[in-house]
Amino acid sequence: MLRIWGRATSSNVMKLLWLCEELGIDFERIDVGGPFGGTREAAYLAKNPNALVPVIEEPDGFVLWESNACLRYLARSRAPGHAVYPADLRAAADCDRWMDWQQTALNPPLVTVYFTLFRIPEPERDWAAFEKAKAQVEALFGMLDDRLASRPFLCGDALTLADIALGIYAYRWLLLPIERRSMPHLQRWHDALAARPGFRNYVALPLS
Repeated sequence: MLRIWGRATSSNVMKLLWLCEELGIDFERIDVGGPFGGTREAAYLAKNPNALVPVIEEPDGFVLWESNACLRYLARSRAPGHAVYPADLRAAADCDRWMDWQQTALNPPLVTVYFTLFRIPEPERDWAAFEKAKAQVEALFGMLDDRLASRPFLCGDALTLADIALGIYAYRWLLLPIERRSMPHLQRWHDALAARPGFRNYVALPLS
């Protein structure tokens, strides 16, 4: 059985759990990271020298880290040709683009916003950095809102890995206790994702 190493509250672990629900992949999840620790232990570092979660491990010993790489691998190995990761080269490239954008463009400022509100002690919070990052995140989600004005999902008519990779962060953004401008297409897309069992089971958790 597939093993997934990582705490259930990690956004990057949530991606994999949600995909497993979508594709009917059986797995065993092992708590590591955050309050569980373990990422600096030699046995874990042998799996992932970055000391981060998630890590997936196949019964034959194959190990992979980096959440979006894990998403692609699981889609290809368990459901080749499935709409969640299209077989068509250009459709797959479109999906890849948004997955990479999540990691390189959206994640850095959103981490600043999220950590300021939930992880950094109040006396140590840098509110100027928070406001700058919040403006960046709002502009980036505005791009998604524009994209979603003409299609039900990010890459067309069907859920793809791009929706999974970005849907988790939309959930967090829309739940943050802050003021934000209305984005009706983003909200509609988020609500459609929130109705899916994988989202309800693994993503819709209290923010912390």
